[in-house]
Amino acid sequence: MNMVWLNVVQLGLVGLLAGEEFIVRYGVQPALHRLPDPAHVAARIALVKRLKVVVPSLMLPALIASVALTVTAGGTTGVAWRIAGSAAFLVFLCFSLFGTVPINITVNDWDPEHPPHDWARVAHRWETIDTYRSAAAIASFILFAISLALQAK
Repeated sequence: MNMVWLNVVQLGLVGLLAGEEFIVRYGVQPALHRLPDPAHVAARIALVKRLKVVVPSLMLPALIASVALTVTAGGTTGVAWRIAGSAAFLVFLCFSLFGTVPINITVNDWDPEHPPHDWARVAHRWETIDTYRSAAAIASFILFAISLALQAK
C-alpha cells in the first residue's frame, strides 16, 4: 500500500473513531440525562452492548494504521504532528482500557429493572473519564489531519 492510501485509510479510521466519540460524548450522554432513571439505565446498558462491538472494530484497525503510518512515514513532512497524533491516540487507548472498559464490563451485566444502588455514581464516573477519552480521540484525528495537510503542500 503506498503512502497516500495508508494516509487515507488511517485518517478515515481515526476520523470515524473520533466522530463516534464526539457523538457519544456530546450527543448521547446529554440525551440520556433527560430520560427517567429506568429508561436511562436501560439505554446505557443497550449502548454498552452495542458500542463494545463498534468501538473495538474501529479502534484496533485505527491503531494498526496509525502505527504503520507513523513508522513508514518516518521523518517526512509532518512527523511532529504524527507523533503528537500517536501520543493522543495512546492517551485515548489508556483512558479506554483502564477507565471506561472496566466500567462497561460492569454495566453490561446490570439488570435494567434492578440496577445497582450506585448506578448514577458509576455513570458519572464513566462520563468524567469519557470527557478526557473523547478529547484525546478528537485531538488525535485533528493532529493526524494537520500532518496530512502538511504533506499535501
